[in-house]
Amino acid sequence: MGELQRAAGATERLVELLETTPDIKAPANPMPMRTPASGAVTFDHVTFHYPSRPDVAALRGLNLSVSPGEHVALVGPSGAGKTTVFQLLLRFYDPQEGSVRIDGVDLRDVDPREARSRVAIVSQDPVIFAADAMENIRYGRPTATDAEVYAAAEAAAVLEFIEALPGGLKCFLGERGVRLSGGQKQRIAIARAILRDPALLLLDEATSALDAENERLVQVALERLMIDRTTIVIAHRLATVVNSDRIAVIEDGQLVATGRHDQLLSTNPLYARLAKLQFSLDPRLAVA
Repeated sequence: MGELQRAAGATERLVELLETTPDIKAPANPMPMRTPASGAVTFDHVTFHYPSRPDVAALRGLNLSVSPGEHVALVGPSGAGKTTVFQLLLRFYDPQEGSVRIDGVDLRDVDPREARSRVAIVSQDPVIFAADAMENIRYGRPTATDAEVYAAAEAAAVLEFIEALPGGLKCFLGERGVRLSGGQKQRIAIARAILRDPALLLLDEATSALDAENERLVQVALERLMIDRTTIVIAHRLATVVNSDRIAVIEDGQLVATGRHDQLLSTNPLYARLAKLQFSLDPRLAVA
């Protein structure tokens, strides 16, 4: 009887969630997006407050444009608004002011599924499902053939470790990928992104939790994925983004400077201070 009561309570909550009307939905007459996708991104005077913090602006009048194929890094202290940029690009929220555009179209005017189909994200802690490696990679594009999944796994250097497991790509990875190391999980996530073949790639500090050897392997896979693709990177470790086409410095929800690493060292005090901390001659402070 106790089990039945718990199940009834859980079911009631599940039904409540399923009946909730989402705030983010497709307009009645969605605009078509440009084909083929180019991955151009524009934040035009964007101001955004999280629903849980209506009195605090996570972004304030943010203006940022990223050209097709450009690699841009977002740098700034914790709480500056870097993750919020990603959440608006994925349209988890809509801004209260301004517009967010992909390929020239305001995300509020298109079907969210079409906009998200142009984007892939590799996060710091990728989700691995209780399934085999092939199905975990195929999650990036469910209609992909086995041959396409295999090619993506090879490009992301997944085969280097997965073929050593019983069954190879058919090996069950366990709950949350318990059979894999952190670097191996990251390479599964990169293989998903390769399979998805997005116009816009979002990297959320994808190598920060890895040891030096795994970081090198993951970085090589990421560099292959970034070729000829618009890429926006959230970076706390400046050593990973010094060669970006452009670095955007964000502070208190505002864009305070953009430029190359060498330029920002001499023109932006915040970036210079972050760089001094991380590239100090003191080996205890170095992160490279």
